[in-house]
Amino acid sequence: MIIEKYLIKGLAAWLILSVSTAFANNVDVEMLNKRDDGAKMVYSLDIVDVGVGGTVTWVPTDKGHNVEFIAGPDTAVLPKKSKMNKSFSHEFEVPGIYLYVCTPHKAMGMIGLVIVGDNTNNKDQIANVKMPGKSKRRLAKLIADIN
Repeated sequence: MIIEKYLIKGLAAWLILSVSTAFANNVDVEMLNKRDDGAKMVYSLDIVDVGVGGTVTWVPTDKGHNVEFIAGPDTAVLPKKSKMNKSFSHEFEVPGIYLYVCTPHKAMGMIGLVIVGDNTNNKDQIANVKMPGKSKRRLAKLIADIN
């Protein structure tokens, strides 16, 4: 009986700690000229999932890239475009899907999504953003990959 009591308390403590860390995480995304799968002018991750309060940092592994947010949840204030070849971090406070591009390579399909708080309520809004060149097909694929 005593062992069960401590086992239950330990399990409860573990659940509390694991749930609290699930909503505030940090993710690094590299800006690449070529990924291991052969894709060119891409971010290392196509879709990033973070909890509310989570931070994404984009790292310029290769030269000539930046991050520019072009769409997000209606109530979110989108960050300003990052400088070329500079690391850029953003903490996400508003749940939803955010669409970002590399300014000079957006027509080549260098785009990505951040999903905050497992909230995909604005998926249709993001899917309807007009995109140039290869980004149009790429965005449709990314949207299809979201459950």
